[in-house]
Amino acid sequence: QVQLVESGGGSVEAGGSLRLSCVTSGGPEYTYGSGWFRQAPGKEREGVAFIDSDGSPYYASSVSGRFTISKDNARNTLDLQMDSLIPEDTGMYYCAIQWRPYGGTFHRRPASTFYWGQGTQVTVSS
Repeated sequence: QVQLVESGGGSVEAGGSLRLSCVTSGGPEYTYGSGWFRQAPGKEREGVAFIDSDGSPYYASSVSGRFTISKDNARNTLDLQMDSLIPEDTGMYYCAIQWRPYGGTFHRRPASTFYWGQGTQVTVSS
């Protein structure tokens, strides 16, 4: 059984930082990448950051330069360092592992290609 457990969310003022962490277990031996997605109230889920199977990182333009994704294969963890947070970063953040191949940018891959965590809430106040 695949499990992804996120932690590190919370409330912070604009300009602050948070570090999200995701611990995975029971996943497939090979994956096609892993990443972080978020969903704000009343909005669609959007991709935030992704690490491809070859270790290449990708970021949404809205977070590039402010967020850093990292992966520790030995500890089965996926982290997201978020700096210079703005109110628009508010939302539920989800960790995801891509278990089957799907082309195109990570933002547009269907939800069915991923295993998902339960999410951790991030709230940024102005």
